[in-house]
Amino acid sequence: MKLTIIGCTGSFPGPGSPASCYLVTAFDGTRDWKILLDLGSGALGVLQRYTDIKDIDGIAISHLHPDHCMDLCGLHVAIRWDPNGWNREKMLVWGPEATAERIETAYGLPEGDTMHQDYDFNIWQELQPVNIGPFTITPYPVRHPIEEAYALRVEAHEPGPDGEILTSVLTYSGDTDTCDGLVEAARGADMFLCEAAFEEGRDDAIDGVHLTGKRAGQMATDAEVERLLLTHIPVWTSINKVVDEAKETYSGGIAVAVSGVTYGVYSGSQLGTPKSLPTAPVSIIRPSKVRAWKGTRAIRKK
Repeated sequence: MKLTIIGCTGSFPGPGSPASCYLVTAFDGTRDWKILLDLGSGALGVLQRYTDIKDIDGIAISHLHPDHCMDLCGLHVAIRWDPNGWNREKMLVWGPEATAERIETAYGLPEGDTMHQDYDFNIWQELQPVNIGPFTITPYPVRHPIEEAYALRVEAHEPGPDGEILTSVLTYSGDTDTCDGLVEAARGADMFLCEAAFEEGRDDAIDGVHLTGKRAGQMATDAEVERLLLTHIPVWTSINKVVDEAKETYSGGIAVAVSGVTYGVYSGSQLGTPKSLPTAPVSIIRPSKVRAWKGTRAIRKK
């Protein structure tokens, strides 16, 4: 499974990145499947540097704040009004119950029109996995000030060189403060893509909204994840500060998400070169030990 960071700036697009959007790719033995985790403000443009939007197999929406879902409005235009025709099935969308209504209202469709012409909307059920090609996605309820917010556990089942099925696990926090659901979603994950929007000492009075680097690190430790990839860092939050905070509570591999970077989820290795120069450094802050597949188990090399 591969993870490409399309957008990672918290709360609204920043100068170097759109808001939240992550392209995840896995191979089922015949072809690559591509899904998106969120499609936030500004993400649709950058996404087209990395894939034809007609090749997206599904979109998983963590919650309905605009920085995580609003570019569904722009994608609706691409689907409905392409003069060459969309020429494929409706775009599959999994999300909270109000997803269709929220996007239709935001776009301002004429009375009687609906985005169900363009999207195959499906509603998350807590802890109930759904399958898209080689992916199994399970939504875990988390703590954020909106009616439904989920962390998404994404498992990819891919054939190995000897024909055995290998499973890698990516957990995406969505937006959340500390909670048991987040730990369970991330349990034993190969990569934990976790928000760190707040800073210790600055945002202590705000509960139930976002994580700090320190709290993200603690969640990673509690879940025993292999590596931590910090994301959703707003322009007013210090990247260095949240990384230093995370180091206090997590001893594994730590990196910071940068728009345009692709990772191997299992290996944690950066793959390829971004198609546009990032405005923030691309680095592994503290690399974890190299691992190698052995059957379907993830093991550490000593």
